[in-house]
Amino acid sequence: MFFVDTLESGGLGNRSYLVGGPRAAVAVDPPRDVDQVIAAAAKRGVRIAYVAETHVHNDYITGGLELARITGASYLVPAAAHVSFARTPVADGDTVTVDEGLVLRALATPGHTPHHTSYVLEEDGRGTAAFTGGSLLIGTVGRPDLVEPRLTEELARAQHASAHRLADELDDEVPVLPTHGFGSFCSSSQAEGDATTIGRERTANDALTLDVDTFVAEMLAGLDDVPAYYAHMGPANAAGPAPVDLTPPGRADAGEIAARLAAGEWVVDLRSRTAFAEGHVAGSFNFEGDGKLATYLAWLIPWGKPVTLLADTPERIADAQRELARVGIDRPAAAATGDPAAWIREGERLASFPRARFADLAEVRGRGEEVVVLDVRRDSERAAGHVEGAVHVPVHELYGRLDEVPSGTVWVHCAGGMRAAIAASLLDAAGRAVVAVDDGFDAAREAGLTVTRP
Repeated sequence: MFFVDTLESGGLGNRSYLVGGPRAAVAVDPPRDVDQVIAAAAKRGVRIAYVAETHVHNDYITGGLELARITGASYLVPAAAHVSFARTPVADGDTVTVDEGLVLRALATPGHTPHHTSYVLEEDGRGTAAFTGGSLLIGTVGRPDLVEPRLTEELARAQHASAHRLADELDDEVPVLPTHGFGSFCSSSQAEGDATTIGRERTANDALTLDVDTFVAEMLAGLDDVPAYYAHMGPANAAGPAPVDLTPPGRADAGEIAARLAAGEWVVDLRSRTAFAEGHVAGSFNFEGDGKLATYLAWLIPWGKPVTLLADTPERIADAQRELARVGIDRPAAAATGDPAAWIREGERLASFPRARFADLAEVRGRGEEVVVLDVRRDSERAAGHVEGAVHVPVHELYGRLDEVPSGTVWVHCAGGMRAAIAASLLDAAGRAVVAVDDGFDAAREAGLTVTRP
């Protein structure tokens, strides 16, 4: 008998796996904060004998090198991957024995990267699970455009071939266990569902139902924006990431917070968008701790800029520090918790701005008031429909394009409210009058606003 434990990195839309038998296990695509993998192995009472990477990741910092060092495990990395550290290179068809009767077989599945490798778990010679990394996902495949633009079409065709190879070699009932596809921007399109099998993918995945030319054309036409921080992940993983340090950051008082803002550093408030709008340190930015913190903060921040974190509790700071370390934002410069009134100096006041619904925007427009409507969704979202007359600057571009937002009170919206809150905080910090629309986009038409297509 074997087990598979799934380790979620929800903020990044990724999964890692610990799989093994009674005595030993292999960790597949582990996150940088390896303590959770070690804890999962301890709970099972197994030794981590192998650590396996499906590819050099472009969307997060791996914990594989450190996990192998700590546990003494063999570190399996595709032989064709260019890395600067010692590892056990694996090529197509290579096998390792994880535990008695339990074998892990490497299966070359290029496409997401040229060297991408899936791993098939075989029990007594029969395939029982496929760890597909960024190859075959749930209803889709990993995107092929993260390595080199000139290789994108070639890799897209390779993705199609790799999906067919997996389907040809594995039985219908074999579970497909990908690393990406649960909200990750490494997915070529957003997957639906939580679990799948080879058989289900045969009937539901475009890579397996469309001919290669149609598949490639449709996938390339549908690729979304690439988070800016991805440019830093691949090189860091190829060089060999440093061990993560999750010890608490130093405590910042009101004077230090003010000084860090004056120095041009980022002060990030992790509280809910409701609490932030009601009262916050002027100049701070709002990235909700329970949203896609790592994705959007890493996407927007100038790389290497020091970050001070503000939150209700030390636990929220610790959670954010762990999530940010996964994308290479290490060691917050400082942190503060508790009552926001303590984050400002004597004689200062907390800043605030109003929140509203699309119905409020419709009412204001109905009275003939001139306001700026700012849509901060991605291009692909706007293509499906936008509020007539709205200015469009995607949230991940806004920090560098604030001067393009017309003068006047800015009513900023996204698809649900989280990104609008980020954008509102950026505008507020720049001294703009802003209203954060905290509403689902479907409510725009229902409120009587004209929604048109580009």
